[in-house]
Order: sequence, then C-alpha cells, then structure tokens
Amino acid sequence: MLHYALIFLVVAIIAGVLGFGGIAGAAAGIAKILFFVFLILLAISVVTGLVRKA
Repeated sequence: MLHYALIFLVVAIIAGVLGFGGIAGAAAGIAKILFFVFLILLAISVVTGLVRKA
C-alpha cells in the first residue's frame, strides 16, 4: 500500500510540474489517503503482534 501511495505522489509531482493542477491535486489526495491507511494498518499490525508475543 505504501508503494501505491508513493506512485500517486510521483504522479502528482509530475502532473504539477507539467501544469495539470486538477490531476495533481487528485493524485496528491489519493496518495495522502493511502498513506494514512498504511499508517493505521501498520499500527494495528504492531499492536496485534505485541499482543501475540505477550
């Protein structure tokens, strides 16, 4: 999932440089959402991993 967030971030940067503001904004928004979903899933994974070892 982090991979996809980075891909959308790169697409947003390239679109922004080329002047496609709408596409850049949308891609940046998607990258932001995917990054936060990744962080939430990472936190859940760490917590459940700690519970199993205890």
